[in-house]
Amino acid sequence: MVAATVRDVTDVCPLVKAAGLVKRFGPVEAVRGIDVEVRRGEAFGFLGPNGAGKSSTMRMIGCVSPRSGGELTVLGMDPDTDGARIRARLGVVPQEDNLDTELTVRQNLQVYGRYFGLSRAHLRAKAAELLEFAQLTDRADDEVDPLSGGMKRRLTIARSLVNDPDLLLLDEPTTGLDPQARHLLWDRLFRLKQSGVTLIITTHYMDEAEQLCDRLVVMNEGRIAAEGSPAELISRYSTREVLELRFPPGEQPPVEPFMDGMAERVEALPDRLLFYTADGEATLAAAHGKGLRPVSTLVRRSTLEDVFLHLTGRSLVE
Repeated sequence: MVAATVRDVTDVCPLVKAAGLVKRFGPVEAVRGIDVEVRRGEAFGFLGPNGAGKSSTMRMIGCVSPRSGGELTVLGMDPDTDGARIRARLGVVPQEDNLDTELTVRQNLQVYGRYFGLSRAHLRAKAAELLEFAQLTDRADDEVDPLSGGMKRRLTIARSLVNDPDLLLLDEPTTGLDPQARHLLWDRLFRLKQSGVTLIITTHYMDEAEQLCDRLVVMNEGRIAAEGSPAELISRYSTREVLELRFPPGEQPPVEPFMDGMAERVEALPDRLLFYTADGEATLAAAHGKGLRPVSTLVRRSTLEDVFLHLTGRSLVE
């Protein structure tokens, strides 16, 4: 019987599996015993406020930061002993673009590919393919500096694909981009997932997570607060709809009179009340019946952002 190769194993096993994973920095425990599985071909997200442990987890998966405790396998291998072999099959998109501004767009792809031992002939063809994928063919021989932020981000993603990775790690891939650039990048990432590339994404954009992620975890203070698909998390931790009632400054009523029976949960913000409810229109009618006269009303569906804020709070974490 022929022994199974590592690639054969990862075809049926999770590409990433963590059990009781811990990361410490001196006395600070940044990741506190989390369990995670990422399946082949899916887009998996890490959400959480600053300091939640997302980046520390990504660095351990990317084999650039050793774990302090627990178990971790990536592509069927142990990062402690097989880090170089794992990194050869990873694509990494860092939070900040780190392109070589002294090279052209095309040269950034070709030179980076040489680090993986790829031939010049292969890289010429691969660079042309990736330039088309990133919609940068007409800028191939331009220097990097004059490119827009969206173009630089697309080039960074294209560069991460030069070695045909099995697993692509993206750390806040669209931060700082305008809406058009974000949507173009979402399209590129969706195409990658459709082609079989497994994605692990950290993001602060809840709509991005809803658009891209098949499953995700919400991290808070180094632990996993919730796990599931976006739809599952919304169903589990929020309501079908949210009614927003806005009031003039200083005229917002207290929450307490409306806590009984009007909604599953009521939240007061400086300029509005949020009613989490199964039927926003019925709750609005009940609010009018209790004498509430807001300056504006909005009935909307619950979103992943509602879940995120419910699980992690609204206080700013530095």
